[in-house]
Amino acid sequence: MPGNGMNMPLKQHLIDPEICIRCYTCEMTCPIGAIEHDDTNVVVNPDICNSCMDCIPVCPTGSIDEWRVVAKPYSLEDQYGWEELPDQEDLGTDEASTGLEALDAEMAALLAEAHQGAGGKARAPASAAKPAINTYTIGKPAVARVQGNYRLTDDPGHDVRHIILDLEGLPFAVLEGQSIGVIPPGTDAQGRPHLPRLYSISSPRDGERAQYNNLSLTVKREENGLCSNYICDLEKGAELRITGPFGATFLLPGDPEARLLMICTGTGAAPMRAFTMRRQRTVGGKSGGMTMFFGARAPESLPYFGPLSKVPRELLDQHLVYSRHGKKEYVQDRILAERAKVADLLVDPKTHIYICGLRGMEAGVEQALTDIAGSIGQPWTGLRDTMREAGRYHVETY
Repeated sequence: MPGNGMNMPLKQHLIDPEICIRCYTCEMTCPIGAIEHDDTNVVVNPDICNSCMDCIPVCPTGSIDEWRVVAKPYSLEDQYGWEELPDQEDLGTDEASTGLEALDAEMAALLAEAHQGAGGKARAPASAAKPAINTYTIGKPAVARVQGNYRLTDDPGHDVRHIILDLEGLPFAVLEGQSIGVIPPGTDAQGRPHLPRLYSISSPRDGERAQYNNLSLTVKREENGLCSNYICDLEKGAELRITGPFGATFLLPGDPEARLLMICTGTGAAPMRAFTMRRQRTVGGKSGGMTMFFGARAPESLPYFGPLSKVPRELLDQHLVYSRHGKKEYVQDRILAERAKVADLLVDPKTHIYICGLRGMEAGVEQALTDIAGSIGQPWTGLRDTMREAGRYHVETY
C-alpha cells in the first residue's frame, strides 16, 4: 500500500484473523514478500504491499480480501495483536466515503479480476455456534497422542487413513467443519521448522467417541507428501504436535430444520462425516435432512463406504458416484440426473450448500448448478451470492 504523499486517506490491505486458517498460501504466493506471520496472525506489511492482488484468488477462505480506508496505516504490531478486524474508522472526508464505496476505479478493477474463480467471501451460518480459533499456535502447539490409525480404502493407489487423536486432559474445543494444523518433524531446505499442514476434522464437536476428548482426521497418503506420509505412518501411542483449530465459516448450522446439500470428493468427505455424526447424535430423524453427492474412483477408494450404508436414508440421502467403476460418472453428472431434487433444495431458504474436495471439481459442479438454477428461472450467480451473503454457501477445495 504505497503512500500518496498528500496526507489523503489510504487504502490498506488487511487479513481477517477470525476467518484465516493459517495455511500460509498467501504468504508463499506474494511475489514481493509483503505477507508474513507469527504464532498468532498472518499480516500484510503496509510498507511493502503494492496491491498486486496475486494473493486474492489463492486464499481458500476469503480472509485475505479485507480493506480499510485509513488516515494512518495499521502497523505490523497492530495487526499481530488483533483477534478480530477493527471497524472502518470514520475519517469524516468525502474521499474516505468514496473509498469505502469502491476503493477507487483502479482498485475495483483489480479486485474484480482477482475474484474471477475465487468464489467470493464466505460467511458462517447465522445459527452456527461461535468457534474457537487458533487456540494453539506454532510456538505453543498442543500435543496429541494417536489413539488409532485405520486404513479406510482397499485401493492400492489410494491409501486413505482414519486417524484418531487423543487430547487427554488438554482443552481443545472444535466445531464440525473446522481444521487443525499438523506440524511435521524436521526442517526445510533452509533449515527452518516445517509449517503446519491443514487437515479437516472428521468428527463432531463432542469427540470421535461421544463425550471423549478426542478428534479424528481423514488423511490420504500423497506420493512424496511430507506430512501425509508422516501422519499415515504414525503408530498407536505416537505423539504429534498440532495447531488450531481454524475456520470460522464452513460450519454446521444449529437449526435442526436446516437442509444440507453436501458435495464432496475423496478426503473432502471429512467435514461431511462430522456434520452427519453431529446430526445423528442430536436431532436424528427430526432433522431437515441431508443430501450428499460423494465422488470417488471406485467403491474401494471411497472412504467410509461401509459406515455410510448404515446411515438412515431419512437423515442422509446419499449418492455415491464412481468415475472408474460401473456406470462411470462424476458428481456433477449425478447432480444433473437428480435435478428435480437439487432444484427443490436450491429454492428452499433453509438449504445450506457445502462443497469440499479437489479444486478440479468446482467448475463441473458450478456448471451443473448453473444449469439447474437456470431451468427454474433462477440465475445461479445471483442465487449463489444471495446464499453466500446469508451464510448458506460454502466452498473449501484444494
